[in-house]
Amino acid sequence: MPSPVFLTAWFMSHCHPRPFTRTLAGLSAACALALLQACSTLPQPAPAAPPRLVVFMAVDGLPMRQVLAYRDQLAEDGFRRFLDRGLWFSEAHHGHGYTVTAAGHSVMLSGAYPQRSSIIGNEWVDPQTREDRYNTDDPAHHYLGHATPALVGTSPRNYRVETVGDVLRTLHPEARMIGISGKDRGAILPAGHKGTAYLYMQSSGGFTTSDYYLPELPAWVRAFNDAHPADRYFGRSWEPLLKDPHAYDRSVPDGQPWQSTGGNGNHLPAVVGAGMSAPGPAFWANLLPSPFADELTLDFARAAIEGEQLGADDTTDLLSISLSSHDYINHAFGPESRLSHDHFLHLDRYLQAFFRTLDERVGRDRYMVVLTADHGFLDTPEWARSQGRDAGRVPLKTLMSAVDEGLAREFGEGPWVTHWSGTGMLFDEARIQARGLDRDRVYASAAHAAEQVPGIAAALTRGQLSGTGPAPEVLSRMRLSWHPDAAAPLQIVVKPGWMISSKTTGTTHGSPYRYDTHVPILAWGPAWWGRGEVRQPVAVADIAPTLARMLDLPAPREAQGQVLPVPRLKQ
Repeated sequence: MPSPVFLTAWFMSHCHPRPFTRTLAGLSAACALALLQACSTLPQPAPAAPPRLVVFMAVDGLPMRQVLAYRDQLAEDGFRRFLDRGLWFSEAHHGHGYTVTAAGHSVMLSGAYPQRSSIIGNEWVDPQTREDRYNTDDPAHHYLGHATPALVGTSPRNYRVETVGDVLRTLHPEARMIGISGKDRGAILPAGHKGTAYLYMQSSGGFTTSDYYLPELPAWVRAFNDAHPADRYFGRSWEPLLKDPHAYDRSVPDGQPWQSTGGNGNHLPAVVGAGMSAPGPAFWANLLPSPFADELTLDFARAAIEGEQLGADDTTDLLSISLSSHDYINHAFGPESRLSHDHFLHLDRYLQAFFRTLDERVGRDRYMVVLTADHGFLDTPEWARSQGRDAGRVPLKTLMSAVDEGLAREFGEGPWVTHWSGTGMLFDEARIQARGLDRDRVYASAAHAAEQVPGIAAALTRGQLSGTGPAPEVLSRMRLSWHPDAAAPLQIVVKPGWMISSKTTGTTHGSPYRYDTHVPILAWGPAWWGRGEVRQPVAVADIAPTLARMLDLPAPREAQGQVLPVPRLKQ
């Protein structure tokens, strides 16, 4: 039976020419019954047929504030497709506290936080074995056609949850699930356990996968690589997109002392491959902190659509594309920089061209696109200080030495701290045991010592992180980042505006604060999403259960998100 709210709204719009001033409860029984009967016969909109293709996009390191800051400079059908004609969530946040690339990508299509997936960061030290770990490492597998160094991403074996694509392919094995990225983790984690991940190789300028997924590269991938598409950018100049120099007055000029001078330098125009005689590994690596790697990645996605016939039949396929360049650029120059500003505008034009491909290849009403980011970004501390804000850098050696010295004063000669792991510290557990100490007491003392270091806001112990009761926001977020099998027993949180780094240039992310958690969730596909701005706070973890609902699938196991408040979707 329709709800009273719906009945009232229907009666107001269909049965009375003036404002409706009575509630349904105030109607006579006969009128109410007549209204109910009338409403029960109203035609209900038929649910939209499932899309032929779901295109999931992640822009690595894109804060929501950048999307809106340059809205007036966007092309007609790039990001504006979402903002003007799609549905977008202006208060979307990551819920976990250690906001780094692997953790963010692990949440997007699983809906599960690191506390369940065990993807606590990009790399960490195993608390039991003290071996270095990488989020998607798997020594049992190797890259196809490329050397496979230690501690690189070759499979999702460490990923303890399933994704929307895993559910889709379990129920519909004929469905195709492809993950593509400039980074291994950006391809592997969204692709899940049953998709196929393709990643950019800095050693060749091409894309490959590992033998976890396939015994050999498909013909379409070999053809793409054989054409050496990366090499067409050799000697190409990254020029500012907007010719009016005042168009960049809202961003920080090039050549600041806190901007990295490595790679392609910190001035536009910048020639990729300058000083090199021919394309090679250094050139292919330097494509990443430029707009051209994103264009190359989208070209590979076009080849995948054609080669795998994605969206060509009535079975829904899923294509995940993680665009990596914005993260490299923001790390080197800061999100406040003209280089970041200009890269975002180039990316906008690339998206417009890619959407045109989808319209032509799949059909404008047969696919949906969802775009988000794995994390935001901290303004470069030196720039922030010039604007009167509290900001700075905490050298890691200074922090670890302060903790070790504090423990030595209380418990005797160390060393006590053995490793920096993720965003936490591991301790000499054998020493703790040999001296008959309670380890939780040692962790608490270490936390106190860490919190005396300038720039450190909190040091959270295993006991706090494993708790389940009510907690302040920062602790709640850090609990979602903490997995007992992988994370260190003491987790460090910097003050807002601060970062842990011994470098004097560049900036980072990884905090539980708004500048790192606030990211876009932008959706297009009118039949499924509708249009408009949703200001209600939502989480990136909500994307997975929402897509599952739209595709008539069960939500992925371990998903912690909720279905997004989409007007066209029954809650």
